[in-house]
Amino acid sequence: MKRTITVSILGTLPPIRALSSYCFELANAISEKCRVEFISFKKIYPAFLYPGGAPDDDDTYPPISSTQINVRTRLKWYNPLSWFIEGLTAKGDLLHAQWWSAPLFPIYLIVCACFKIKKKPIIFTVHNVLSHEKSFLYFKMTQILFKLGDYFIVHSDINKQQMKDFYNIPENKISVISHGSLDFHIKKGVDRKALRKEMGINPENKVILMFGAIRPYKGLDTAIKAFARIVYKIPDARLLIAGRLWEDWTPYDQLICKLGINKSIITCLEYIPSGDVYKFFEVSDLCIFPYHHFDSQSGAGSAALSFLKPMIVSDVGGLPDLVKDPKWVVPPKDHSVLADAVLCCFNGPNMIEQMKSDAEEISEKFSWSEIADKTEKIYHQLLNQQI
Repeated sequence: MKRTITVSILGTLPPIRALSSYCFELANAISEKCRVEFISFKKIYPAFLYPGGAPDDDDTYPPISSTQINVRTRLKWYNPLSWFIEGLTAKGDLLHAQWWSAPLFPIYLIVCACFKIKKKPIIFTVHNVLSHEKSFLYFKMTQILFKLGDYFIVHSDINKQQMKDFYNIPENKISVISHGSLDFHIKKGVDRKALRKEMGINPENKVILMFGAIRPYKGLDTAIKAFARIVYKIPDARLLIAGRLWEDWTPYDQLICKLGINKSIITCLEYIPSGDVYKFFEVSDLCIFPYHHFDSQSGAGSAALSFLKPMIVSDVGGLPDLVKDPKWVVPPKDHSVLADAVLCCFNGPNMIEQMKSDAEEISEKFSWSEIADKTEKIYHQLLNQQI
């Protein structure tokens, strides 16, 4: 009989933004199998490092309710003593660290080193094998940190290959486990018509959603160019752009004006609180992820999957895993092919309904119970090796 273990998870939980959606779902799922000690932050890093305001002000998440989860929120970016205290006093049989952000390197290094001193195994779930901006500094920091890891979880086969190629991690120390859908965003009894009216969207509008932080690699320029072709064919189409700005909006605004599609674009250029995420997916008919480059799986894509939304994605990273039919996977930076795919969705008989059905099938592969099962096996595997 397997003993019940305690796992210390290092990451973020609400009200911090960062990876909180993923960590919230992970902690709840793992708590069905193990006792969870979650090591989170009181202050994660200075606000000036985080575009769109303070990184710890989203209080709209649902509460953690499991009695199997003990949350510790003592880590402060400006207090190295808190890093040592958390690492040395954590009671987990092992550490499961969520890795994604270069500014957190010194904190993670100390906490992980403390677990090494205690001879406890360390697992990394690597959300960004390489930084989105291809930072050499991020690579070097990650290279150092991974020397402390005993096992690694990534979200796609591409990530697994990158772990072997860039960090020389042996294949038998890497598992591919999906990101998981973000079902806690779903609200019951939503009035779609009322939400559309609130956002100035008419019932006949075909709404294409591009959701998530606006960053150069996300391909918003490709989306805007494609939409100019789409709205010419479908005048009632609307492009809904929702997410905080990580870059200057001016070039996009100039492109929209140049193409003359101002009146067909709806923007919400700010951080979307967790409690409001559902509104954008509920009013939309189709989600697009025209990323120029990408290496992992998308949190926004996982949210779209929770709402069973039809999706068109770029052929980069783990995005193709989010759709069933390969014809909804398009080359990056090709606005013509993206436009044709969107038009095919809306003009094909019952196409949108078929895509919804496909999304439901795909979502089953991203279930958190399956993710928890696979993760727990890794925990026991590592602990058994110590005996």
